[in-house]
Amino acid sequence: MTATQTITDSRIHRVRALVLRRPVLCAAVFCLLSFTGFWIAQRAAQVSMVDLLVYRAEGWTVRDAMDLYDMRATEHNLPNTYPPFAALLFTPLTVLSTGVLRTFGTAVNLVLMVAVAHLSLRLVGLPARVPRPAAVLALAAVGVWCEPVWTTLRYGQINLLVTALVLWDLTRRAGHRWAGVGTGIATGIKLTPGLFVVFLGLAGLLLGLRRLRAARGRAGPGGGPPPRRLPNDHLRRAAVATAAFVLTVAFSALALPHDSRRFWTEVVFATDRPGDVEGAGNQNLKGALARVLHTPDPGMWWLAAAALVGLVGLATAVAAQLTDDGHLPNARAWAALTCAVTALMVSPVSWSHHWVWAVPMVPLLAVEAVRRRTAAWTAWTVVTGLLFCSFMVWYAPHSRPARVELHQNPAQMLLTAVYPLLGVAFLGVAGYLTVRAVRRPWRPWEGIGTLGRQRTDAARRRPERTYARG
Repeated sequence: MTATQTITDSRIHRVRALVLRRPVLCAAVFCLLSFTGFWIAQRAAQVSMVDLLVYRAEGWTVRDAMDLYDMRATEHNLPNTYPPFAALLFTPLTVLSTGVLRTFGTAVNLVLMVAVAHLSLRLVGLPARVPRPAAVLALAAVGVWCEPVWTTLRYGQINLLVTALVLWDLTRRAGHRWAGVGTGIATGIKLTPGLFVVFLGLAGLLLGLRRLRAARGRAGPGGGPPPRRLPNDHLRRAAVATAAFVLTVAFSALALPHDSRRFWTEVVFATDRPGDVEGAGNQNLKGALARVLHTPDPGMWWLAAAALVGLVGLATAVAAQLTDDGHLPNARAWAALTCAVTALMVSPVSWSHHWVWAVPMVPLLAVEAVRRRTAAWTAWTVVTGLLFCSFMVWYAPHSRPARVELHQNPAQMLLTAVYPLLGVAFLGVAGYLTVRAVRRPWRPWEGIGTLGRQRTDAARRRPERTYARG
């Protein structure tokens, strides 16, 4: 061994010892360096933050009592596509100059990145030996470089805010009085989180029916007092979210009656208003089909695909939500992310920056890979993370004025369908795991190495016990 190798090994040993001794401090330094480099890179790239400028223009339109949906902002003539409640929230942005606005938008989104990382790990869970602050800061430091988050900050988008509101609700303890408010407000801002309200409502209804059936089954021939019933937390959260959403609509109707009426009777149905459906950035079923079929209107093909994926995805999410963690580890995380991916897939427009749900998705796959210890799960986790960080959706030629995406070859179609393909794979695996968990008991050793396979085979040779599901 040379002297240089000895010095290098010594330094690596000292760094490793420091990380093990001060994990939170090292993660904080790592996060600070990552965020600083990110800020410098964004400024060097001269990001326009054009959507943030549109938000400010919406605020000015409200202040000037102009028509909110006739407004066009920036040199790109971008329209307003959000409900009027969002424009009311954007009004304070009008007091900021453009330079200050961009700095403010970047800083807020970086803080939200840490919040989303925290809520993601709260949803997914971590081994007890990993300090939560260190894991949060490390995830935020790495996650900020993935394409959906980079593009969110590039345009000054609000995706991290919407995701944080929904995750805040989903990770509240059962019975929390405010659980549901975040999802309702997020729906009032951007509509697509409304699928979470449907998901929670269906889960609550099915849970109520299951409890009613179980209560009837336990009733003896002599009657007796009814069993004590626990509150239906799913229905309560759905009701709170619905009430919060209705309040956003009512408040907007009082403040902006003309704009509210126009949005809910006209603008909400104009699915092509946000931009060209076939654009490379539109990472969903409709966008992928438009590029494959070389048409801006996939028509019935998209309706059929969206209906199929929507029904399967929503059914999987509800089933996972009602499955015990003993049968499906991290069942609530699988349910939440299945609902999120389903919403992204079936929405008429899901720009690549809407896929910030990659931040909790990859840790869920990583936790599952660590639990199972199989090469297939490890490879899938690594490939998924790399694809979200690859910016692959922008490798193919893309130009809105020329609409070149309507003339893609198969290789280019594959490049611009990376997120929908990841979404289909995720929904497929989530569906498989959920069906397996519902149909038979979960064995914690299953799939873990040679010993796991031996124990699984032995269990299959034994007569199965019947488990009653409550």
